[in-house]
Amino acid sequence: MKFTIPMPLQHEHEALHEQLRLATKISGEVGEAAKRLDQLMHPHFVKEDRFALPPLGLLAALARGEWSAEMAEVLTLTDQLEAELPQMLAEHQGIVAALNTLREAAARTGHRDIVAFAEALTEHAQTEEEVMYPAALLVGQLVRQRLSQHASAAA
Repeated sequence: MKFTIPMPLQHEHEALHEQLRLATKISGEVGEAAKRLDQLMHPHFVKEDRFALPPLGLLAALARGEWSAEMAEVLTLTDQLEAELPQMLAEHQGIVAALNTLREAAARTGHRDIVAFAEALTEHAQTEEEVMYPAALLVGQLVRQRLSQHASAAA
């Protein structure tokens, strides 16, 4: 079964990527800070797209009470998220530190749009930590619970 990241999250990540790409084109300290941020964010976004966010594609179906045995395949992703969560949170700390550097450079040089971008991306990281990652883990827990219930009922 293929698990798809919900479209609003896909669009948000695409927009963040584009804003960061544009920021890396700025000359001077802002562009350099954006390039350092991009080096930290790219591998992190790859992880999110690979295993942290796809489980969220099951949220709506699970909330409606839908179930299929194929959903158990999501456990590979949620188990990987659970195992790598401490590292991903540590990556967020580095990303937020780089965002602060970018925001400060942008403020000093009058790039208000980049200040706003850095603030929005900092909030995005917090949303991932407090909402998206826990929701993805709950998807795994619920699927595991339903799988166990169906196995018990079949026995």
